[in-house]
Amino acid sequence: MLRKSRYLEFVPPDIGVGDIGGLGNLKEWLIQRSAAFSDKARAYGLPEPKGLFLLGVQGCGKSLSAKAVAALWQVPLLRLDVAALFEGRAEEGLRDTIRIAESLAPVVLWIDEIEKAFLGEASGSRVFGSFLTWMQEKKAAVFVVATANEVRSLPPELLRKGRFDEIFFVDLPNVHERLEILEIHLRHRSRDPEHFDLLAIAEETERHSGAELEQIIVAAMFLSFAAGRDLQ
Repeated sequence: MLRKSRYLEFVPPDIGVGDIGGLGNLKEWLIQRSAAFSDKARAYGLPEPKGLFLLGVQGCGKSLSAKAVAALWQVPLLRLDVAALFEGRAEEGLRDTIRIAESLAPVVLWIDEIEKAFLGEASGSRVFGSFLTWMQEKKAAVFVVATANEVRSLPPELLRKGRFDEIFFVDLPNVHERLEILEIHLRHRSRDPEHFDLLAIAEETERHSGAELEQIIVAAMFLSFAAGRDLQ
């Protein structure tokens, strides 16, 4: 079914909560709901979780967080290509997307940069209305993770309570979070963080995003490799 879809792709669960530096409130929220799709949760009287809206600065972990949700909850992750969806017959494409996602439930549906789909969209448009109605009334276990860099022109109905369970703002990391991010990227590259003065680097990289911190590590490794020595 996914191979036949022009708009959905399966994303391998290769990112865990431990691969994300900072974002402590978001991690805690996700861990508390790690059994949200279980029969035990239904028997307890809990509703199916609806979704999560991540707003914030580019390169600060929104996409990583979407991947971590699926890995933590142990459900498949599907990514919706909103640009492709709105290039063609959007209303029909949205119906097909919803049908496929619901047939694979429980599943996480990741809508990256949702503002590309609905930025400036008229509140009364049929596609927008269909999406809002589905978000409000869906019964299948499809957890929507929407990310956005810009929301000032998004229709306010999209962010009303009831569409999403929670909204998180993902900001630039502070010095402690930068230290954690640097340690994570060094470990991913088989280096011991204890061998480096990472606190000094964290203090010198104010207003750097997580993606920029990763590139600092990568650039340093290229320099070291070219010089024929280990990373310093």
